Amino acid sequence: MMPSLQKRLLFSTCGLLGFCCALSAAVACALPLWVRGTVLCRTGAELVNASGPELDKFVGELSYGLFHGQRVKQCGLGGRASRFSFFPDLVGGFPVGLHVTVVVFCGTVILFSSVATGFFFFNAFGHPYETLQGPMGLYLWSFICCVCSCLVMILFSSEVKLHRLSESIANFNEVNFMFQTHTERYDRCFWLFLIIFLLQGLNILLIRLTGIHFPFRENKEAELSGGAIDLLY
Repeated sequence: MMPSLQKRLLFSTCGLLGFCCALSAAVACALPLWVRGTVLCRTGAELVNASGPELDKFVGELSYGLFHGQRVKQCGLGGRASRFSFFPDLVGGFPVGLHVTVVVFCGTVILFSSVATGFFFFNAFGHPYETLQGPMGLYLWSFICCVCSCLVMILFSSEVKLHRLSESIANFNEVNFMFQTHTERYDRCFWLFLIIFLLQGLNILLIRLTGIHFPFRENKEAELSGGAIDLLY
C-alpha cells in the first residue's frame, strides 16, 4: 500500500492541476485570442490589379474569441478598425448552434475541473466517499474534462475551417467589398485547451499511481471469479 503522505501529495498535485485547468478555461473563454489572421479585400485588389508590395494595402487584420473580437479592414484607403460581439452583433452571420455548443463544452470544462479540484483535495485531507464522489469518481470527473476539452478543439476547428468563420465575420453586413481569408492561425487561448486536455490526462495517471484501480476493473475480476466458481459446481 502507498504511504498516506505520498497519497496526499499526489491528490494535492491533482487538485492543483485541476484548479489550473478551471482557471485557464475561464480565462480562455473571456479573451478574444482564439484565432488571429489577416483578410484580403479582394474587390479592391482586383480593381487596381494589386500585386506584390501593393497588395499589403488591401490586407487587414482580424482576431476573435468566443464572444467578441476586433477587425481592421484595409481597402486601399487606410484601415477601418472596429470591434464586434458574436451576440448579438453577428447573429445570422455564423453557425450559432455550433458556436453555442463550443461555449457549452467550455463551461462544462470549467465546472467539472472545479468539481474535480474540490474532490481531489477532499480525498487528500478528508475522508473519501466510496461512491462516485470518492476515489473512483475522480476518474469520471477527469475523463469528462478530457473529453470536453477535446470536443472544444474539434468543434471550434470545424467552425473555423469548414464554416469559414473568419470570412463570415469579415463579410458580415458588407455590401461594397468582398473579403477572403489571407492568413489564419490559432492563437493562445485555443492552445490552452490542448494543455488542459494533457493535464487532465496526467491527472488520470496520477490517480492510478495512488493505487485506485481503473473503473470496472474490480467488477470484471469479480465476474471472472464468480464464473470460475460456477464451473466448479
